Amino acid sequence: MDAAHRSLRRRLPIVAIACALGLALLPMPEAVGGVAPTVTVIASGLRNPRGLAGTDAADFFVAEAGKGGGGRCGAGPVGEMCVGRTGRVTHVQDGALDPLTRLSSIALEDGSTAFGPHDAAVTEGGAIFATLGLGGTVETRDQFGHAGDQLGTLVRVRPDGRTEVVADLLAYEAAHDPNDDGVESNPYGILRVGARTIVTDAAGNSLLRVSKTGHIKTLAVFPNRDVEFEGEQVSMDSVPTSVVLGPDGAYYVSELTGFPFPVGEARVYRVVPGEDPEIYATGFTNIIDIAFDDAGNLYVVEIAHNSLASDAAFGALLRMAPDGVQTVVLDEGLSFPTSVAITASGSLLVTNCGVCPEDGEVLEVVP
Repeated sequence: MDAAHRSLRRRLPIVAIACALGLALLPMPEAVGGVAPTVTVIASGLRNPRGLAGTDAADFFVAEAGKGGGGRCGAGPVGEMCVGRTGRVTHVQDGALDPLTRLSSIALEDGSTAFGPHDAAVTEGGAIFATLGLGGTVETRDQFGHAGDQLGTLVRVRPDGRTEVVADLLAYEAAHDPNDDGVESNPYGILRVGARTIVTDAAGNSLLRVSKTGHIKTLAVFPNRDVEFEGEQVSMDSVPTSVVLGPDGAYYVSELTGFPFPVGEARVYRVVPGEDPEIYATGFTNIIDIAFDDAGNLYVVEIAHNSLASDAAFGALLRMAPDGVQTVVLDEGLSFPTSVAITASGSLLVTNCGVCPEDGEVLEVVP
């Protein structure tokens, strides 16, 4: 594999977001078969919206990666990027946005391709935990100075608004490189289990556990796979994006897959700490988030249903029944969706245009 191909595959989902920016306004195809679901925009004007937290369509939280700012600029994961405290976790009530935080964010000059808060979880006590991505090394972060010091970390926002770094996931990757494939970190998905926080490192290809005191432990690593590209075998990263607790109590981890983004090659892994990850489901493309409902159905968001390498990529929301049968719930009007959450009433919340610096939105989908 040449250097250009290796650079591409190691910077995902960074490249996924970069590809999305030029395609976000393309018309979407018709829904596939069946009765179309009801889709309603319940929040708009979001800055690169990513993960969702909450089970009420009228009251939930969304992580916004922000749009960089007027601080230091430097060589970021997708070009010259500038830093600012424009990342945030936002409380949405009846469509009204209430930003609760000001967190590190880097983006291109126009605010696109942001890296900042990628996912959030809210505790019963009202504290918020959030992952902040980066897609780079310690040196990448250092060039952005104080305004960027939360990049590559897990933070906690207390009910009184105070924010603190719980764990430096980038530093852990630099010290241990769990996947043994070069140091690079992009904390992405988050799950709270008791007093512990489970995090996917999309660039580090690992699943990490963070204790309440900030101690980090590797729970699993996700191997590269050889796939064919232009007649050659290339090594493809897993790029784990989200983690959820399954009906059986195990962790389930989705993968976006890296370059060359082959159709149908993304997997969902089942992870039991102390054991190697096992394949739970196959046949997906570029998964960005997953969620189980009470009946054991697995909902899957594909940021690109027809591959990020497509000239007209479009997103999709799918459902996999416990018997493995897959159904397309929605693929009309989804422009690079990035997250899904299931409400108590059974509807689905989906972030749409998750790469847009000003026009991101949250949809309520009633199948």
